Amino acid sequence: MNITAQQIIESIPLRFRAEKAENYTAVFQFDISGEETLQYTVNISNGKCDLQTGLHGTPDCTVKTRASVYVDLETGKANPQMALMMGKIKVSNLAAMMQFTKCFRKFTSLQSESSVVSIQNSKSKIRNPKEGPLKGVKIIDFTRLLPGPLATMFLADMGADVIKVEDPDNPDYIRGFAPQVNGMSMLYLALNRNKRSLAVNTLSPEGKQVIYDLVKSSDVLIEQYRPGIMRDMGFGYEELSKINPKLIYVSVTGYGQSSSKAMDAGHDLNYVAIAGALGITGSANGDITIPGFQLADIAGGSYMAMNAVTAALYQRERTGKGEWIDVAMTDAAVPFTALQFAAYQGSKQNIPRAGFELSGALVNYNVYRCSDGKHVALGSLEPKFWNKFCAKVNRPDWNEKFLQQGEALATLKEEVKTLFLTKTRAEWLDYFKEEDFCFTTINDLPDMENDAYLNERHMFVENEHAAVGKYKTINQPLKFLQSKFANNWSAPDLGDDSASILKELNYDDAHIAALKNKSIVKI
Repeated sequence: MNITAQQIIESIPLRFRAEKAENYTAVFQFDISGEETLQYTVNISNGKCDLQTGLHGTPDCTVKTRASVYVDLETGKANPQMALMMGKIKVSNLAAMMQFTKCFRKFTSLQSESSVVSIQNSKSKIRNPKEGPLKGVKIIDFTRLLPGPLATMFLADMGADVIKVEDPDNPDYIRGFAPQVNGMSMLYLALNRNKRSLAVNTLSPEGKQVIYDLVKSSDVLIEQYRPGIMRDMGFGYEELSKINPKLIYVSVTGYGQSSSKAMDAGHDLNYVAIAGALGITGSANGDITIPGFQLADIAGGSYMAMNAVTAALYQRERTGKGEWIDVAMTDAAVPFTALQFAAYQGSKQNIPRAGFELSGALVNYNVYRCSDGKHVALGSLEPKFWNKFCAKVNRPDWNEKFLQQGEALATLKEEVKTLFLTKTRAEWLDYFKEEDFCFTTINDLPDMENDAYLNERHMFVENEHAAVGKYKTINQPLKFLQSKFANNWSAPDLGDDSASILKELNYDDAHIAALKNKSIVKI
């Protein structure tokens, strides 16, 4: 059945979430053109939603678009950000629109679901028993996007039972990110394998109780909201530690739980900027280079959250008590500058970008372009390696020149650059294949997938999902000699495991069906 813009708009009152609209008053107008010409006004006031045909009153926000675009946006076939950037949809007040969308469940279909749910025939999936060093550890995962989900995925790889908690109507944002294959985000799949999915409305009393019951039998909770949000939801550390004094509670934020910037918005770029790591990254002309990956998010958020969990588990073994760990990604990015900061402490002089020995100042520790436009990395830092390199390229006169400074060093760099431009990357790799002076390829993403070393080290995991077929994700990097674990299932669809998790909490079929029919849980 073809879905129309009129049908989607007229479903708005049915999708209204009163619990999201407390003390919220707004007027929104929809002006739809094209295949269908429609004008509607939505009034939200006193926890109620009213839909009127026509445009009435003074709107807080007006939405203008074509009917086909609106249908694609509401059904997930189009990306809202791209539609805005390309002018396919015009929103007069984007901030108001974002608040508006939070008050409604996503449009799924026009056919109402059955009021009876069969628990036996629900889509809960059978999960194989976990193995690994963290077997038996249950983790409640309240994180989203990149830092927390990557951490909890690696913990799940190592045997932890990770339960990803999401609002059925406002799940992890990354589920909507491109690229998508048949409606499934590849970015979501990359960060959420080996987890179970519990889709529950935590704003409702019944949903809160589900979390409280889950906390009783859990070891760890990891959250990634701004300070105070979990507390306001009823899930702060002080409250949950009363339910389970042994609970380990990890909070991942940009600027920590208590600082002058604690409530400020931020992203990876901001964190590495404040930490000093961005300021020392760039070219010799002084330009700053943005790293091609998320330093603070991963090394400062993901890895530090993992450290926090494992350290706190060990502490609990000794004390029997839980703990609250404050992980600030900015703080965790500061050690990136450990050597440079030490050099500054000794000289009291700032190091210019590309002026630190390991950041491009040296000719023997640098990157070079080859004749085919691809690049290689020469890491011959020690003289013995550099001398081997010089001998192989028949330039023994370069042996001592790498110690030069100023113009002499600049001249040597140009000579080495010119040398590398005489062969393709493949030719240089073949030419140096028997040598041992810290020379490697610089892999692009296609190269990386096929790299012999990375595959020998099993750095890719193959999964299969009904929507996308077989695909690869990055494996967790730790190799245990004696603890073998091969936990491997695809990232769960929203609510895949809701029924089985509730069963484990001793909810009977009637109770689960009631929660499902009241839209408290998605199954």
